[in-house]
Amino acid sequence: MSKKLSALALLMAVSLSGCAAQHAATTAPAADAPKPAAPAQTNVVKRELADGLYEMVLNRKGDALYVASAEGFKDVQGGVVYKLDPTTLKTLGRSHTDLKNFALALSEDGQTLYATNSLDGGISAISTADGKVKQRLLFTERNKEGYPYGARQVLLHNDVLYIGGVADPAVIWVVDANTLKLKKTIQNAGQWVTGLMWSEQTQRIYVANGGGEILIINPRSNRIEKRWKPLGDKPALLLNLAEDPATGRLFVTDNSKAKTTLVLDIHTGEVIKQLDVGDSLAVKFNPKRNELYITQRESGKLLSLDANTYAVKQSWDLPPNPNSLLLSADGQTLYVTVKQAFNKDHSTNGPDSVVRVALK
Repeated sequence: MSKKLSALALLMAVSLSGCAAQHAATTAPAADAPKPAAPAQTNVVKRELADGLYEMVLNRKGDALYVASAEGFKDVQGGVVYKLDPTTLKTLGRSHTDLKNFALALSEDGQTLYATNSLDGGISAISTADGKVKQRLLFTERNKEGYPYGARQVLLHNDVLYIGGVADPAVIWVVDANTLKLKKTIQNAGQWVTGLMWSEQTQRIYVANGGGEILIINPRSNRIEKRWKPLGDKPALLLNLAEDPATGRLFVTDNSKAKTTLVLDIHTGEVIKQLDVGDSLAVKFNPKRNELYITQRESGKLLSLDANTYAVKQSWDLPPNPNSLLLSADGQTLYVTVKQAFNKDHSTNGPDSVVRVALK
C-alpha cells in the first residue's frame, strides 16, 4: 500500500477538483460547528472538517453542499461524503464508504452522487436519500506495477459520465450514468488526465493532461477531434479548466511546471494571454460578476481577478494549501477546500477545511 500511495502522491497534490460497509447519513454533533473567520476576512467562514478533502458539489436547490473525503491515507480504510449546510457549513449528514472518495458529480434530479474512487480505479453511485452506494464500477486497466489506473476527474453530461484515468498513456472512460455500464474507453489521452470540462459554446468536451495538452472530444462520437499543446515544447502540467461562453475564452491552470493560468481561444487553442499570477490550481469563471477565481496551493491564497483586465481585485489568505473551488449558481458564493501538507508517512498535521467566501 505504501508504494501505491507514493505513486499517487503527485496526483493528490495537483487535484483540483463512495458498497460493502455503508452507513446512512447521521446528524452531526454540536461540536461540528464552524469557526468564524478572522476579523480581516469577515466575508469568510472556515470549517475544519476532516482529513483528505477534495471536490465539492451543490444540489440544485442550493440547500446541500456535498464534500468528498478520502479520509486519512495512513492506517485508515475507506472514506466519507459529507453533507453540509451551504450557509453555515454545519454537518447535515455523512455517508461512510468502504472506498476513498475524490471527485464528485450530481445527477440532474439530485438523487444520485457520483464519486470517483481513485486508489481503486472505480466510480460509485451514492443515493442522496440514505447515503448508501447503489452501484459501483471498477475499471480493469492496470499499470506496470499492477495497480489500477487512478479514476480522478468526473464530468456528467447528458446522462453520460466521463472519467479521467491517470496513467501514461491515460484513458477516458465513458460510462452510462443510469446503469454504470462502460460504454467506451477513449485511448491515448496523453500523460494523466487531470481536467475535464463541457463547453456550452462549442458543444465539446475539453480535457487537460499532464503532458501539457488540451484534447477536444466530440460527445456524439466520443472521439478525440483535436489535440493542442498551447505552450509547445515548454514543460507544462495542465490541470483545471474554465470557460467564458460569451467571449469564447478557455482558462487553463498549471500549478507546478509553467506556474501560470493560460487564456486560450476556445475554438483554435491560440494563446490569448498568459497570466503572470504564479502557481495556479483550481479555476472558476463567474459570468455574473465577470471575475476569475484561482487557488494558489504554494502561496496559500485565493485570488479574484477582473476577467477583462486580468488585474487582481482581491486576495484571500487561506493557508496552508487551498485546493478545489466551487461557485454557487447565483455567482455570489465561493467554496474552497483547504488541504494540509502530506508528511512522508502520508499522514497530515491536522484536518482539511472547507471555506465559504461571500462575494457580496
